[in-house]
Amino acid sequence: MARLSAALARTTPSAQTAATTAVGIAAATAGATAGAAADAAATIATPASRRFALNALGSLGMATLLGCGGGGSDSDTTDTTGTGTGTGTGTGTGTATGSGTGTTGTGTTATCSVVPEETAGPYPADGSNASNNTYNVLALSGIVRSDIRTSIGSSTPVSGVPFTITITLTNTNASCAALSGYAIYLWHCTQDGNYSVYTSNNIADNYLRGVQATDANGTVTFTTVVPGCYAGRMPHMHLEVYRSLSAASNASNKIKTTQLAFPTALLSTIYNANSGYSASVRNLAAMSFATDNVFSDGTTLEMTTMQANSGGGYSANITISVAA
Repeated sequence: MARLSAALARTTPSAQTAATTAVGIAAATAGATAGAAADAAATIATPASRRFALNALGSLGMATLLGCGGGGSDSDTTDTTGTGTGTGTGTGTGTATGSGTGTTGTGTTATCSVVPEETAGPYPADGSNASNNTYNVLALSGIVRSDIRTSIGSSTPVSGVPFTITITLTNTNASCAALSGYAIYLWHCTQDGNYSVYTSNNIADNYLRGVQATDANGTVTFTTVVPGCYAGRMPHMHLEVYRSLSAASNASNKIKTTQLAFPTALLSTIYNANSGYSASVRNLAAMSFATDNVFSDGTTLEMTTMQANSGGGYSANITISVAA
């Protein structure tokens, strides 16, 4: 700064005015060092050098301001971009302004878990040996259907509260992508807790059993009735997963067997409001998921979302995953 004062003393009044202005600029510039400001002012004895000094100081101020620009980042995101802009101005009294902007991108990663393997129970009718029989409804013409309230070829539906269940199948080995063209075999008991085929020992009585292929979204929807609750088990549905409709011909080809659970409070409301479920009222009151021999280890991946429909009846949906 002493060098800068000496230089001022040797200049003309007009040069001193310009130098004073330069000093103001230098003082307002947050990033300029004292040595750099003094060197710039010492060279302004001529008009050309004054212009050079002012330009240099202005550039120095701009460089300082650009150096203060900020951006943002997020280590948890998968796609991040950033941009920044800055402007600076200076006057003889020494003011400076600057601004900067930045953007960060965001991303999500899908996660899913393989649905637990569960027992097919004593009444699968899938060609396996169960209850001393090897009934196989999968081999029947007409078993591929969405409405399972009747036996194949019959027009008489079983009694019960109307219900639709939508199941979506995804692949844990492909970032939870939908599995299209896979087959799902679904079966469950009636409102009074009985299973077709085995109750009458007749494969022609095959109501509440059906197979469907998943669509492009990995989804199937069955039209059925609300399952009842029999003694010793929480209400549930059984299902098996096959790689295709052609593979869904015998249990030996299945890649997954599991069961679906339903909200207890809503089922209790349904059972109490419909006389056909009177036995289910008593059986459900005596059970819980904690005492169920299948669901006692948890229902997180097997619990459906269930709601009443505006037009009557109920619907539920669930997404399950397999390692395909």
